[in-house]
Amino acid sequence: MDVPAALSALAPRLSPLLSSRATTAVNIRRLSGGASLETWAFDLDDGTPLILRRRPPGGSMSAAALPLSTEAALLVAVAPAPVPEVVRVCAPIDGLGEAYVMRRLDGETLGKRIVRDEAFASVRPSLARRCGEVLAAIHATPLDDLPPLETSDAASELARYEAIYRQSGAQRPVFEAAFRWLASRAPPLERPVLVHGDFRNGNLMISPHAGLVGVLDWELAHLGDPAEDLGWICVNSWRFGQWRRPVGGFGDYQDLLDGHAAAGGAPVSLERLLFWQALGSLKWGVMCLMMYASFASGADRSIERAMIGRRASETEIDLVLLMERAA
Repeated sequence: MDVPAALSALAPRLSPLLSSRATTAVNIRRLSGGASLETWAFDLDDGTPLILRRRPPGGSMSAAALPLSTEAALLVAVAPAPVPEVVRVCAPIDGLGEAYVMRRLDGETLGKRIVRDEAFASVRPSLARRCGEVLAAIHATPLDDLPPLETSDAASELARYEAIYRQSGAQRPVFEAAFRWLASRAPPLERPVLVHGDFRNGNLMISPHAGLVGVLDWELAHLGDPAEDLGWICVNSWRFGQWRRPVGGFGDYQDLLDGHAAAGGAPVSLERLLFWQALGSLKWGVMCLMMYASFASGADRSIERAMIGRRASETEIDLVLLMERAA
């Protein structure tokens, strides 16, 4: 598929939606990242900056991933949380397959830069609290108007990943202990809310001047426990080496919880957050095993799969520390 040609042909159909007089697309380039989806940046010829998010023909789609039309509907539904404005959900006439177009935000998504670069030094101290505030807004989204979404709780998430782990044939003592430890502590789901499902440093657009300006990548959204999102951003793998700052490598637990509560979020204890952080570490560890298996079998020989696969051992250290902390 010739994506640049299709985007140029699409530009006149986008113009009325944007009060624009554009006739074609320029500066078209594919952005790096994304194992199953493509992201393209482009401008209309009147200067309007846009993003195309699409699933390539034959692209893999995990069982938990949402159709892109559902993802686009969620971006509309979660306002006033900071998210990109959806411009168009692509139709067959657009020739781009399963895709949608949204406005492009200014900022940075590379976690290592966000936690280390001097350019972000002035906004880092407030990011953890802001993440809590934004999550409270997402969790307050009325459920009646949402597209169909699955509901999952701690026990079902644990069972799903244990099934994947058992099927892999892997035998790792720390993972075995973590499955039993988490199963004995899984909290019941009290009131389901909209959960982003992948709210972490790397899926947040951070401006060096305005802080958090956009929450991206909604393909794992579902209904569940609000503490799931609060725990996931604290998983050590998303701290990019700044392990002393448990919230995304830039903040502390209490700032995150305070921001969530101040914005009207349901009370979440640190104990419950840490449970979900441990479950998140185990889930990421199982995902790392699967990525290495994909590389080792020859199904996907990309170096990215092999590099991520080796990180399973890092999650074992994280799990041991979390279990020791709770002892």
